[in-house]
Amino acid sequence: CYISLAKTGGIKGGLGLAEDTSDAAISCQQVGPIELTDKIKNGKTQGDVVFQKRTSLVFKKLQVVRFYDAKRNALVYLTYSDKIVDGSPKNAISAVPIMPWNK
Repeated sequence: CYISLAKTGGIKGGLGLAEDTSDAAISCQQVGPIELTDKIKNGKTQGDVVFQKRTSLVFKKLQVVRFYDAKRNALVYLTYSDKIVDGSPKNAISAVPIMPWNK
């Protein structure tokens, strides 16, 4: 997956004292074979955090969580910030249908 997120500049941003906004985007593609573990297939790892990045000095983190949609055989990735800054919480979603992969 590829993630784009807002980064605050200036002196405070450079020192890590400024809070970045909660804006983020995510794009995921299948680029090779995907083999699901039994835990994922059985729905025992729904909402696993697969990526995390601190976006402020103390509290705020950008997170990416993964879900498995068994009905559609797809992986779904959701990115969100765990602290609201400047309005509503922002999130983005990307779905990856799992396709057969010939070697």
